[in-house]
Amino acid sequence: MRVGQNPALFIENVAQPAEITVAVVNCIPILSGYHEQGLAVLEMALESLNATREAAHPYDVMVFDNRSCAEVRTHLQNASQQGKIQYLVLSDTNIGKIGAWNFMFGAAAGKYIVFADGDVAFRPGWLSASLALFEAFPNVGMVSARPLRTPMEFSTATLEWATQAGVLEEGHFLDWEIFWEHMESLGRDEAASRLEYNTGSEYRLNFGGQKAFIGAVHFQFMARREVLQQIIPLHSAQPMRGERALDVAINGMGLLRLTTEKPLVRHLGNVLPPAQMLPALASRRKSLLKRMLHLPGIRHFLLWLQNRIFRLYFSNVD
Repeated sequence: MRVGQNPALFIENVAQPAEITVAVVNCIPILSGYHEQGLAVLEMALESLNATREAAHPYDVMVFDNRSCAEVRTHLQNASQQGKIQYLVLSDTNIGKIGAWNFMFGAAAGKYIVFADGDVAFRPGWLSASLALFEAFPNVGMVSARPLRTPMEFSTATLEWATQAGVLEEGHFLDWEIFWEHMESLGRDEAASRLEYNTGSEYRLNFGGQKAFIGAVHFQFMARREVLQQIIPLHSAQPMRGERALDVAINGMGLLRLTTEKPLVRHLGNVLPPAQMLPALASRRKSLLKRMLHLPGIRHFLLWLQNRIFRLYFSNVD
């Protein structure tokens, strides 16, 4: 039985989705150990998204949370109520990054989908620079807003097109500061990174006055929705494995995989950048205890123990 009519019947217009959907995946199961600064990092990432909005290119933010702890979910719900997140999905189970991709790429309503891990900060101009590559180059599959060295085996279609078009340049185009900023966020050794920097090179395209590097990365990229929906569903049996299937698919479709010329996004990792920390903490030298903890035997044992404790609490894997 129904009494009266649903007031929604008299609404003549509904809000339309933005042309661009920014899809963020996040998983912070506990706010200690490896994830101690996880919520602060996520907050910085989401704030950077809202701080770099461009009036000419509005976008909706979609967050897929892979069963984070209660504190993180409360923060996300508050951000949604404040209008910082337009679509919030709180998964009851951790379906992994690829599972989140399958869901978000299928659900996103924008013509373009921008993906980012929950530990990626955006800098002003990232969106315009990314869109410019889609407009300047033909058959673009995916664009990351940061130049990086990536395996060329997953960009053979890009290399082939660039060679035929006569727009390929190989050389040393990245400044050390740009290279090290990313390597440091991965926890890499500075000396080994400098050796890699000095002995390697980059592949850059110069087409119609627009420059771009070859290669795109999984922690942040932009692609057309129609392309991504041809690729899903992707399969992965582990939470953080299987991303290369996207590279293989894009490359197999003969599409270009590019990055912007300038570093317009930053991978944060699991700690805030030094500038965001207390000055005393940022400048403090390693204590004797810290140096002892980095001794190979002690370090390997403690990391093994941490992993076992994490699995005990948050995984069904023996």
